[in-house]
Amino acid sequence: MKKIIAFTFCALASAAAFATLPPLTPEAQAAADLAKAKAAYGDRVGAYQLCQAQNRVADRFKAPGTAAPAACVAPPPFAPPVAAAPAAPAAPAAK
Repeated sequence: MKKIIAFTFCALASAAAFATLPPLTPEAQAAADLAKAKAAYGDRVGAYQLCQAQNRVADRFKAPGTAAPAACVAPPPFAPPVAAAPAAPAAPAAK
């Protein structure tokens, strides 16, 4: 029983600690965006390679007279996301 109470207390305390984390700095946000873009690009490359492998297997086992498998679309080269330029400060109004 004591273990259950201790586990519950630790779970609630850690949830409260994570809820109060400060927002990411612009550099950390840019690094996170780059990591997300690289992961998405890796997924597209993986899907392309899977398509090619499926077409090779389909070509090997297709019956004569059947249509060829659909062509695979190669992903474009990786381009890192462009960071948004910070907004320029507003110029004071002239009198």
